[in-house]
Amino acid sequence: MSSDEPQVKYQEVSPFQISEGFTNSNARSHTMEPVKTGRIFLAAVAANLSAFAVGTCLGWTSPVTPKLKTEDTSDSPLNAPIDSTDEAWISSIVALGALVAPFVAGPLADKIGRKWVLLSSSLFFVIAYVLMMIGDSVVVLLVARLIQGFGVGFVMTVQPMYVGEIATDSVRGATGSLMQLFIMSGILYVYAIGPYVSYQALQWCCIAIPIVFDVCFFFMPESPYYLAGKGRNMDALKSLQFLRGQSADGAQYEMATIQAGVQESIANRGSIADIIKNPGNRKALFISAGLLVFQQFSGINVVLFNSQSIFESANTGLDPAVATIIVGIVQVASSGLTPIIADRLGRKVILLTSASIMTVGLAALGGFFYMKLVVGDTSSVLWLPVPALVVYNIVYCVGFGPLPWAVLGEIFPANVKPIAFSVVASTCWICGFLVTYFYPALDAMGSYYAFWLFGIFCIVAFFFVLFIVMETKGLSLQEIQDRLNGRN
Repeated sequence: MSSDEPQVKYQEVSPFQISEGFTNSNARSHTMEPVKTGRIFLAAVAANLSAFAVGTCLGWTSPVTPKLKTEDTSDSPLNAPIDSTDEAWISSIVALGALVAPFVAGPLADKIGRKWVLLSSSLFFVIAYVLMMIGDSVVVLLVARLIQGFGVGFVMTVQPMYVGEIATDSVRGATGSLMQLFIMSGILYVYAIGPYVSYQALQWCCIAIPIVFDVCFFFMPESPYYLAGKGRNMDALKSLQFLRGQSADGAQYEMATIQAGVQESIANRGSIADIIKNPGNRKALFISAGLLVFQQFSGINVVLFNSQSIFESANTGLDPAVATIIVGIVQVASSGLTPIIADRLGRKVILLTSASIMTVGLAALGGFFYMKLVVGDTSSVLWLPVPALVVYNIVYCVGFGPLPWAVLGEIFPANVKPIAFSVVASTCWICGFLVTYFYPALDAMGSYYAFWLFGIFCIVAFFFVLFIVMETKGLSLQEIQDRLNGRN
């Protein structure tokens, strides 16, 4: 709800009634204050600085791998160039850390709060970059990348939870899709800096990001849902006041609604068995896990981790570092579209468009490498790789990049949300590990095999969205649960 929306009649609740477990059935009518959504976006942006740190981890290999592979080790922490096996592990081991971390981050988010788990993620990033600065062996780099993965898993498990819980129904799609914008901004950050500074300087540039995040996010409120769940109702009301820009009286109706929902969740505390037994939860798990599986099998991590190497292999005549920066700029610009259109066009339409156009971009890229490696003459299509990757990245960053995480943040009921997030996020990163680890083997057979295989997965993703995924645009969290469970 924006500040210029008409006022609506709701129920008035006193702070005492809130602390006593008040419900709105016995309250008297009053005029609800308008919500100032700027506060919500402020907190969401601060939280998403952690996603910027994730982006630096995901984009790190693109400028660094060429430094590690060259025979000239003057700008490498290693004494010898890495081989293809080392390259595969350095790229993919982040996913191993990220798939384990959610099973720690999810329960921790319920015990100490979403805010403190997000803040603690910075510790992993700082330790990892310090190790990268002082390490002089592949083993140390692998340990550092694994620790980075723990940080990535913490952020991508808890950040959608936090942002989903602080937003109103009218802006949840926009705030939920901010994560992709910040991840891509972090990737562009290392794409633009990495090729032009020393290895050590890049680590210093990256270590600054989690520190800035901690400073900014420290002053943001905890999720009112978490606080209400811990019985800290007055703290929850204060959090809600800040996020909505309302007085205590104005925020009391929503506070009563949150408290009622939280009490129901506590009474029906969920487990993995509840996800499996409940038809609505099973459907939510299938939808959210399916979207993130197809996100990974679209090949995005291969593109992000190896952009500079891909352009070097393509030999288009354009400086690979410049081409990679162009792709990074496109990623950031297109990611900025999703918060604008997600609550206008809806999730499903955007996902269908994304899957279909990604297929075209991957098919074109595979076709180029087929001509280069099999036919041998690419003089007529040297221009193709850059626009193919640009188109692919635009539609990925608008659709399959941000929206699966936005859907994950809104599709599960509160009582199973932490365990569900852990399962789905780990599934995502298992797929991410498989794709990045086996890509060098596919690339050795012929790059076109990999890109055409990713294109086939995008075709399957189109039909998955068409027939399985439900539209959540404009629905409250309760309405989403009603639809999942077949209730009118």
